[in-house]
Amino acid sequence: MERKAVAGNIRNKERSKEKFLEAVGKILETKGYSGLKVNDIAATAGVDKKMIYNYFGGTDQLIDEYISSLDFWSNVDGNTAPEIVDGGQEFSKQLLTQQFDYVASNKNLQKILLWGVAEKRNSLRNIADERERNGEQLFNQIADPYFAENALQYRAIMAILISGIYYLNLYKGVNAETFCGIDLTKKEGSQQIKGALEKIIDLVYEDHNKEN
Repeated sequence: MERKAVAGNIRNKERSKEKFLEAVGKILETKGYSGLKVNDIAATAGVDKKMIYNYFGGTDQLIDEYISSLDFWSNVDGNTAPEIVDGGQEFSKQLLTQQFDYVASNKNLQKILLWGVAEKRNSLRNIADERERNGEQLFNQIADPYFAENALQYRAIMAILISGIYYLNLYKGVNAETFCGIDLTKKEGSQQIKGALEKIIDLVYEDHNKEN
């Protein structure tokens, strides 16, 4: 009987945690990040706000966990990367095109990205740091050994491409639908952007191979 009671408590805790995380998503979607107050989160979840502190340690930690669950680069695990036989060329293209599609389809992530440039907050800094740690792992394992003395150049190019992906997806549908004449709201426009990302990566690797 005691084991069943313990198992039941664990399930109740997990359900309550999920309700809190879902509540953060709902509020972010309807009110934006300014609506993420402890009382509003608890009311939306239908769970006593004291449980936020019991389960997460506080509102910031709850928001941290929600953001981390959405963030693309925080969930990229270098240990699960496919076998690299080309210095990471195909894997780089795969990651960039997947990021583009992921950000394009996730409105709440877009709001979090805007929040990250509009307000200084520990929870957002933590996620930025997590992105950097995961990115560093990928660079160390895949690109740096291949590019050697040109590794920083590869990193700089990736920084431009990744930030460009964020900006294009934040830009579309807010003040305009086209960028450089490309309709970003249409499948054809998205394919053009993803094709350009792949082309740039190919050129980076081709240029490196010519030098070596």
